[in-house]
Amino acid sequence: MTASTSLIAAMSAVWRLPRPGPDNLLASPPFVALSELCLAEYGGGKPVFALSTALRSLGLPCHLPANKAPLSLDPESAANALDDAYRRRTTLRRHLCPLDLADEMPMLSFGNARVADFTADDLARLFNAPRLARNFHNESLDPKRLAQFRWLVVEEEIALDPRPEARAAPFMYMTLDRDFGEIDPHLGRFPPAVERALFFLLLAPWERWSTMQEVDWRGFRLPWIYTADDDLFIRPSPPPSADSLTLEPWIVQDQWGDDIELERPTVLRLDDDAASGLALFTDDAWKELEGARATDLFETPIAHFLVRAFLADGMDEVMAHMTAIEAAVGLEMDHKKWLRPKPDPHKAVSSATDRVAARVAAVLNDATSVQAYKELFDLRSAFVHGRTGLQKMSTKQRVMARSLARGVARGLVDLALKGLRPRADVLSDLLTRGAPYL
Repeated sequence: MTASTSLIAAMSAVWRLPRPGPDNLLASPPFVALSELCLAEYGGGKPVFALSTALRSLGLPCHLPANKAPLSLDPESAANALDDAYRRRTTLRRHLCPLDLADEMPMLSFGNARVADFTADDLARLFNAPRLARNFHNESLDPKRLAQFRWLVVEEEIALDPRPEARAAPFMYMTLDRDFGEIDPHLGRFPPAVERALFFLLLAPWERWSTMQEVDWRGFRLPWIYTADDDLFIRPSPPPSADSLTLEPWIVQDQWGDDIELERPTVLRLDDDAASGLALFTDDAWKELEGARATDLFETPIAHFLVRAFLADGMDEVMAHMTAIEAAVGLEMDHKKWLRPKPDPHKAVSSATDRVAARVAAVLNDATSVQAYKELFDLRSAFVHGRTGLQKMSTKQRVMARSLARGVARGLVDLALKGLRPRADVLSDLLTRGAPYL
């Protein structure tokens, strides 16, 4: 589809507004005429903020400084783009996630996500650099520096509201009879699609591959994400800076032996097993995980807390890992004895801590994990209840908390793939198998 001749004519009138433009663009006759024409041709309410947002992304000439005039589309191309924005029913939302401190790793592709290196041209396209330059005249994207890093890119197709104003300014369409302070316990720091991809990657044994556990057991950090939306009616966020990522000086010598100071990303070195291990994180493995997460075994917030632990630091990291274990293999009846079946087949295992420890050992098939979990639980309890004499947590203990949480989550995926069973039945079997380890 192409724009009507009347839309092209109305767009041309707006394009002829002299720089620096009217004091109030939204009230200028050419803008009002274009807005009314859009309402007449497409419906969906009269666009004001949405149209202004779209025009700036298309390179409204009076909005651009003289030195950026070449960024502007011609009126016909701008009208066609506006026509397409009106007619589309979905938008591609792309989450660009820099893997700060990441070592070399193979390219991964799973579900709607990929982990890869990108050239500067690739990143300019993914970020839609021309659109950013039209909107942010004093903040430039530097794709060449950003291309030094590895990236996780997650894409999702999102259904669009047919009202452009609701897409541009959704807060104006919120009902006021709601609790604006309410908390959705299942929402994380990042969009759900990103956290699902992150959970998949966190099932890899990064703590085992790490060669610098005392620095960080993680194979990478995720300091921020940038979400790029193809919808013209949604204003883009300012471009990110490579200075927000971890770079270090790099001294090289030129052909005459003179030192040249460059920069390169700082990395957390992984051992030689990482490449072959990560190669197993395929699209088939992703589908298995998605199938497992649809079962009863993942009805509790296991993924939520494993991701929280990755994003947290210090004791908060350890607490999140311990909570992930509890979410994975804990039951309400562990703490409320009156909920246990009569007769109780596990009467000899009375304490909640022992019951969880037994299940951990059964999932991991490792007797030593019982004592490891109990020691960590004692540290967790001492911290929560403010016991005196609490010692600093060692690197070994911190890494152990991560290892147990990751191993239990990975083990539940394998159990889920063996067939559909009620969660309580699976955990009861695990308790039976794990009790001899106590």
